[in-house]
Amino acid sequence: MSPSLPANRIVISTVLLLLCLPVLVQAAQQTLRFGVVPQQSAHKLAQHWLPLLDALEKHSGLKLQFETAPNIPAFEERLSQSEYDIAYMNPYHYTVFSRSPGYRAIAKAKYKRIKGILVVHKDSPIQSIQELNSKTLAFPAPAAFAASVLIRAELSRQGIQFEPNYVQTHDSVYLTVARQLFPAGGGVMRTYRSMPDKIASQIRILWTTPGFTPHAIAVNPNMSPEKKNRIQQALLELDTFPEGKVALNTLNINGFDKALNADWDDVRALNIDMLNSSVKEQTNP
Repeated sequence: MSPSLPANRIVISTVLLLLCLPVLVQAAQQTLRFGVVPQQSAHKLAQHWLPLLDALEKHSGLKLQFETAPNIPAFEERLSQSEYDIAYMNPYHYTVFSRSPGYRAIAKAKYKRIKGILVVHKDSPIQSIQELNSKTLAFPAPAAFAASVLIRAELSRQGIQFEPNYVQTHDSVYLTVARQLFPAGGGVMRTYRSMPDKIASQIRILWTTPGFTPHAIAVNPNMSPEKKNRIQQALLELDTFPEGKVALNTLNINGFDKALNADWDDVRALNIDMLNSSVKEQTNP
């Protein structure tokens, strides 16, 4: 055997390894798409969520990219197509997309029950939801859970007739009510508290729904257990280090608890089945 053969093999192996390195590095640094339900404008959501994604990147070692959608129906469509690797979705969305394509919750906000609120103009004479009978009301989207589904269900249960008008985001609901374009509109406390003072000072809360399990942070069923565990552990530990606490404060969240699929059985018990129509329904301008 030629004495130079092993050396040649070493050279060839080294060259092949060097050629493969860019692919290996790229695979190791694959960016995960983190989708956030568009309750507010993309600009405002990015301001609120980017500090959290930065903290998660640092403590999970995974690269994350913030994403949202133009409106809630578009977000629903992207979830149905498994476009997000990780997603922050409302409770009703989770009950749907945990069935298909199979997203699995890994975390939910600590000490929180999600509630819908109905807001009216601060000078409105309306003092009860019964006075909304025969009115046109503003909602973000058909399948916005607390800000739309819960409120509409309760109004209907009480025999209150109303016409829903879907204005795409929570911010748009508050703005249109502040401008008195609608007598009332649906939202949630987190987005209500994040409104600029010039708008918040023009509206008041008329009524609040009962509480349910809050939004889920869920992962795509195709995510590896190793990445899932790294993201989950970083979420659960956010409230233990400075940049994590800052990020949580920006979102007005105390921290995250580990979540199980069964945590949303209270929402499943409502027997809501409306997503097919909500995905296809066009929102009003």
